[in-house]
Amino acid sequence: MKALVYLLPASLLMVACTATPLQSGSGTSGEKTQSPVDAVGQSTLPPGVTFRPENSLIIGAGEQWVGRVVADVGRDVEAAFRFFIDTYPAQGWTLISSVRGKTSLLVFTKQDRTATVELSEGGMMGGGALVLTVSPRNAAVVAPPRR
Repeated sequence: MKALVYLLPASLLMVACTATPLQSGSGTSGEKTQSPVDAVGQSTLPPGVTFRPENSLIIGAGEQWVGRVVADVGRDVEAAFRFFIDTYPAQGWTLISSVRGKTSLLVFTKQDRTATVELSEGGMMGGGALVLTVSPRNAAVVAPPRR
């Protein structure tokens, strides 16, 4: 059992080290990189978001991508919140939980996946921020041993 507790984090670390975050634009030296919109799908994110590729990690593409997308949503955080409430159920996602406030949180499930949307309102000068995390729903989770 102890070996399993140490083996799982080690294997996750190996996967994380081999994954490369996607960056928008074209690569250098003939490398072709994929934009985050292409990887996660156009209808997955509100229009007008500005990606933060240095904070994002996208593994895979299309309907089966997993990872975290970090973006700026501008000043209209309410429009981004409405986008997720209106469009995700139409795409087959089921809303599990919704909290609306200065930091809003939405949790959706779809078959074997979970999507967590965190929207934060900016201060007096700044716009809002979006963190969208998509992960497998039934991932094997090993609880740390109690001491």
